[in-house]
Amino acid sequence: MSTAREQPYEEAEITRRLADELPQWRLEDGWIRRTYRTQGWKGTLMVINTIGHLAEAAWHHPDLTASYAWVEVRLQTHTAKGITDKDFQLAKKIEEVVMWQPSKEGSALEGTPQDDQRFAYVKYDK
Repeated sequence: MSTAREQPYEEAEITRRLADELPQWRLEDGWIRRTYRTQGWKGTLMVINTIGHLAEAAWHHPDLTASYAWVEVRLQTHTAKGITDKDFQLAKKIEEVVMWQPSKEGSALEGTPQDDQRFAYVKYDK
């Protein structure tokens, strides 16, 4: 039986929320989707493992498609047959963790050197 948080949103509300909360994500074929670009296979595997950990901890599992230098994440609440709060919350957490750049927030952590291909792994949004 669905709970209130599993009530699917209408398409217009999904589109509005994506624009406001997750501008790099899109609605397509009943899924919210995001493609993460990487510097190569090592980065692709790191992104997949990160998403896998977050999804398992949340007990809400996305569909993933991957290639050498990208990972596509697709979220939908299967039991609700649509996009729910679960999808938005997991998408936000994935976005926060995968796109985290400590050097941009003045952290003591410097982040990976983006100009050295031996270490760069995610192509960050500008």
